[in-house]
Amino acid sequence: MKIVVIGGTGLIGSKTVALLAKEGHEVFAAAPNTGVDTLTGEGLDRALQGADVVIDVSNSPTLDGPAALDFFEKAGRNIAAAEKKAGVRHHIALSVVGTERLQASGYFQAKLAQEKGIAASGIPFTLIHATQFFEFLRGIANSATEGDTVRLSPARFQPMAAQDVAAAVARAALTPPVNGLIEVAGPQAYRIDELVAQVLAFDKDPRRVVADPAAPYFGVAIDDTSLMPGPDARLGTTGFDWWLANVPAPVAK
Repeated sequence: MKIVVIGGTGLIGSKTVALLAKEGHEVFAAAPNTGVDTLTGEGLDRALQGADVVIDVSNSPTLDGPAALDFFEKAGRNIAAAEKKAGVRHHIALSVVGTERLQASGYFQAKLAQEKGIAASGIPFTLIHATQFFEFLRGIANSATEGDTVRLSPARFQPMAAQDVAAAVARAALTPPVNGLIEVAGPQAYRIDELVAQVLAFDKDPRRVVADPAAPYFGVAIDDTSLMPGPDARLGTTGFDWWLANVPAPVAK
């Protein structure tokens, strides 16, 4: 089976490509550095020729609402057109648990618009909503830093390892489209402030985490339901403690 992974050189994409290639499938990582530009459509027809499944794990380069909407709408139109031309039988897209509850954010408005466009395209599809990645916890800290203080909501969330996200995406590629939504999450729920504090302590980072129920999450007010998956979410197997001890932190550039 030929599978094209758009965003296939990124964090989730590269892991998904590796998993599917290991299973013996023909996999192409579609990205600007492999000659595919979804915003202009350059290289899409060539990349998708003969493809059975297309996985889109690409993301807007900015969280700015109008710019993100422009990215998802342009890319979505170009991808759908190339898929129809190639006769693609299954489109899979990665999104975020709680997207529909975070609509005070322009970025999440753009993500919801992307999902609606996929559902309306006429191509069989599967949307995968994943919780926050362990790999993004340091980014959450940076987004909420003021001086030496990290002010974070104590709301509940259930983050997961990027490898488990990739495994869920790869699994979806090898099963029939659901024409709906699948949720995936980590094996355990935590408080955002507490888990980020653990990461900073492990890094010997001197910043102090302060729990503040009014602290926004990337500009959006949240509560204990905002980021949590539903009861039918498929759970990853990688625990936070193992991840923290075994997955190296990214090298600072």
